[in-house]
Amino acid sequence: MATERAVLAGGCFWGMQDLIRRRPGVISTRVGYSGGDVANATYRNHGSHAEAIEILFDPAKTSYRDILEFFFQIHDPSTRNRQGNDVGASYRSAIFYIGDEQKSVAEDTIADVDASGLWPGKVVTEVVPAGDFWQAEPEHQDYLERYPNGYTCHFPRPNWKLPRREQRKSA
Repeated sequence: MATERAVLAGGCFWGMQDLIRRRPGVISTRVGYSGGDVANATYRNHGSHAEAIEILFDPAKTSYRDILEFFFQIHDPSTRNRQGNDVGASYRSAIFYIGDEQKSVAEDTIADVDASGLWPGKVVTEVVPAGDFWQAEPEHQDYLERYPNGYTCHFPRPNWKLPRREQRKSA
């Protein structure tokens, strides 16, 4: 089975992992730190890294675009360095792309989100190349499965469907 990898940051990684892991085609998830300047990042020492989630998925069952659409549904991409009560660069919205195709899909999806008006402001999600991913400590993995009433600020919005912009034909 072929697999693809996605790395996303959208606030506290507990809620992101809990919702994304249930998606059709998602094979595995793990939470950690990415996009920063500290080697061997940990919860107590992650420097400028964002809390992130690494997703392995089966592209025959779900697309990168589908994963991004769900990502934009479950967190607010229009708030800089914040999700819910979590404030700071650790909680920023970011897409860490792996290759030009993922970058292109991310930029196109963001353009659709901005055009949709589904969020109160423009998307501030960073689109940057994937770098090191430092896996978080065991107590952070699968957190909401172990503590079902634990903290999260992520949720699927009812009836949220991202429309695609009309594609313009070149003359």
